[in-house]
Amino acid sequence: MSIVGMDAEVPAGTVVIVIDVIRAFTTAAVAFERGATDIVCAASVEAGRDLRRLHPDRLLIGETGGLKPADFDFGNSPFEMSTARLDGRRFIQATSNGTRGLVRHPSPAALLAVSARNVGATARWIGKHHAMTPCMLVCTGETAEDRACATYLDDLLRGAEPRREDLIAGIMDGAAEHARGYARQPAAERVDLSRDLPFCCDVDRSAFAMVGEIRQDHVVLARVPC
Repeated sequence: MSIVGMDAEVPAGTVVIVIDVIRAFTTAAVAFERGATDIVCAASVEAGRDLRRLHPDRLLIGETGGLKPADFDFGNSPFEMSTARLDGRRFIQATSNGTRGLVRHPSPAALLAVSARNVGATARWIGKHHAMTPCMLVCTGETAEDRACATYLDDLLRGAEPRREDLIAGIMDGAAEHARGYARQPAAERVDLSRDLPFCCDVDRSAFAMVGEIRQDHVVLARVPC
């Protein structure tokens, strides 16, 4: 089992677990909790727009530079998802790291999206379906939260009992890194994570894995109870 960055080469036939805690796959998990039926993950904002033109009934969610594009229905925000009526709706999601990282793996044994919110369910799904298959944990960001989630999941898969407090501390460290980066941006380009962080830190709230089905130019995530 290996923890790698988004640009690492991942061998075919590996279980690929793509991690984005702040905020793409926390947003996706909350959307599923609120009744979304599936989420098409696009490699870029433009690819998301192209898919929306093909499927105008789908809601388009995501970000560029952390902020919601004007023509998107929602930003990359679990808080926004938590206040929306989403029962039966289908989504297209396009983000700078999470969805872009998800579509980079054409030949995995299985492909999963994970955040702290569904990390335990993800471990259970892998243990049930791919216990003997090599795994690669892909951190799509360079800040502390994705590495903390990967370490926590790695421990679960190895049969250890990691501490939630350590994972939450790693997420908060990552949020502080994001905040320092945004503070250097012009005011109009800064992202306020304060309403999203409680959702990002809510470990194991979602009792489902998010399993990807690979299509020609995108990945469709489905909610799989565990």
